[in-house]
Amino acid sequence: MRGKTGVYLIGALGSIATTVVTGALALRERMIPPIGMVTATDVFEGADLVRIEDLEFGGCDIRCATDEHPAGSDFDAGPIDPRIAEAVGPELRAILKGIHGGTATNCGEAIAGLAGCTRQDGGTLRDEIEEIRERLRRFRRLSRLDEVVVVNLASTEPPLEFEVCHEFPAALEACLDANRAEKIRASTLYAYAAIREGCPYVNFTPSNAALFPALVRLAEQCGVPVMGSDGKTGETLVKSALAPMFACRNLEVLSWEGFNILGNMDGRVLNHPQNKESKIRSKDRVLAKILGYAPHSRTGIDYVPSLDDQKTAWDFIHFRGFLGAKMSLQFTWQGYDSILAAPLVLDMVRLAEFALRRGEAGLMPHLALFFKTPMGVEEYSLEAQYRMLLDYANGVRTALRPVTGP
Repeated sequence: MRGKTGVYLIGALGSIATTVVTGALALRERMIPPIGMVTATDVFEGADLVRIEDLEFGGCDIRCATDEHPAGSDFDAGPIDPRIAEAVGPELRAILKGIHGGTATNCGEAIAGLAGCTRQDGGTLRDEIEEIRERLRRFRRLSRLDEVVVVNLASTEPPLEFEVCHEFPAALEACLDANRAEKIRASTLYAYAAIREGCPYVNFTPSNAALFPALVRLAEQCGVPVMGSDGKTGETLVKSALAPMFACRNLEVLSWEGFNILGNMDGRVLNHPQNKESKIRSKDRVLAKILGYAPHSRTGIDYVPSLDDQKTAWDFIHFRGFLGAKMSLQFTWQGYDSILAAPLVLDMVRLAEFALRRGEAGLMPHLALFFKTPMGVEEYSLEAQYRMLLDYANGVRTALRPVTGP
């Protein structure tokens, strides 16, 4: 009989992470239906994915508990039924109180300014990695877990410009041995530690230091599934569904302008130009991949503290049709970022654990549906990405189907 699977959340006190845990606890108590979870549909019926009831949560965060927030979290029950928040509250708080300090190594000014529970002993990169690995081992041991899946939900780091040490595992090892902290970010340390511990690793952030080529190759060598980057929850989700319409009808997109406003910690960090650059790179890649050309496109991201976890995106699309006539389409997307993201995280945890159990290693391209910039995948159309997931699920069902006699 299969035992429990641990879910180790990096950025565990953030709004997405706390909503993931809240949702899992509510699902466990049958208080809510699994709306928003792709793995809860008939597509995966009989696939033997890990049950939500068999997930145990832990993780780390660079922030500490405060008097205002005893659990130290950003949890906002605003969009959640108060009865649910009250029912799962004691267990949620117990889990959050067990969250330990993380690392903010080379993460830039915006993230360093948030850090309150990071290691202060001035150790080496290898020391930090060993500390992360020991905490993963301790989580596995104390909670009696069969496997642990690591999910990066931390704040967006500034982009990392890659060099030779980011291309091959041996070069990465040399970089770590030389303690070249300027070539490594916190997300790199987490990914490396997870892979070395045999834990599937999912990068839900746009931080490109979380899974560069050397880490993907290391995952292949270690037999560990990994995937990223940047969860696709709002404006880009609509882009990936809408842009193929213009392509298939041979309508020329002239301009696609996007304007985003958001609150919470994500918005606060993205208010810094370096961190915002990582997000914009991720969001802007979709159009050219789908259309086959790059129309004029700009993406604005502004921090509005009063919005809290709410996010609003307004897009203006200017396109040309028959006889050169110019026309336009506009849409507004409003939602709670954590509510949109949480079920996807649960989906990816279940599929990552399943991939590990099946002996899969390296990138999981069938998870492209869940990411703005899916690694190792050139197909950015939402429908085509969904077909990739369906093909994977169909393959799983075929493999699990009993062999009958002649």
